[in-house]
Amino acid sequence: MSLRVLGRHVRVACHDASWVDIVRANYAAMRSPASSCAPDLEFVITGHADSPSQTLWQRGGDRVAESCASTLLYRLEKAVTVSLQRLRPDLYFLHAAALTRSGRAYLLVGDSGHGKSTTAWGLLHHGFGYLSDELGPIELSTLRVQPYPHALCLKQPPPAGYDLPAFGAIDLGDTLHVPVNAMPAGVADACELGAVVFVCHDRSLKSPRWRELSAAEASARMYAQTLNALAHPGQGVDAVVAVATRVPCYALDTADLRSSCELLSDRVSTRASRTRRDPSALQPA
Repeated sequence: MSLRVLGRHVRVACHDASWVDIVRANYAAMRSPASSCAPDLEFVITGHADSPSQTLWQRGGDRVAESCASTLLYRLEKAVTVSLQRLRPDLYFLHAAALTRSGRAYLLVGDSGHGKSTTAWGLLHHGFGYLSDELGPIELSTLRVQPYPHALCLKQPPPAGYDLPAFGAIDLGDTLHVPVNAMPAGVADACELGAVVFVCHDRSLKSPRWRELSAAEASARMYAQTLNALAHPGQGVDAVVAVATRVPCYALDTADLRSSCELLSDRVSTRASRTRRDPSALQPA
């Protein structure tokens, strides 16, 4: 099948119908008409998704074998995103979930396992649109965040009230994937970055905590989550500082999902209201 991802042509060939279904669902929002032109990226997957011997091959790269479908899909995702960083060095890539609200993009940044995807899934039930749960590509000249709308990936079922859809979700054992056509909100278009939120789940908290970050602290945190720092001047430091000084940045220590989503939604709405009244409110205090 053919995909259009960040303006690049990606082709994935699957030798078994089980993998056709998985890849089609995972990249449903990126599918494009077949083209006779050579793709920018090309992958081949062989074997059944339940087989102990499945392989992924990238044109110009190595062949890898896996016994687990979730791991093979992860390897495909990783290969695509790493290759896109090489093909689009003009973009600044953050390891982040990306959502939209009222025409602005909001990036949820944090280490793996700290609740980015779960928080993103929750926010889709609170009026946010979807761009990505893994990759935040930013055009530095305009601060526009581009969509990377693959299926949202969760490592465990979400809490009550944010249940997975009755139909459409893919359970690969170690991971759960929600295709865009099964989400409570649709895929949004590229839009200007409104804020960066550093998310960290704390099981001990009874209620979530929120604080605004200085540009210096935000820059340090952001650099640790930059995926293509060396593609930019100053080994990526210039790009990080440009983002951290032009948009507000916050830290959100999440507690239960509902209260965390309600707090973030309220702060985003408050900030948007201030910005409409006073354009200078866009800058961090």
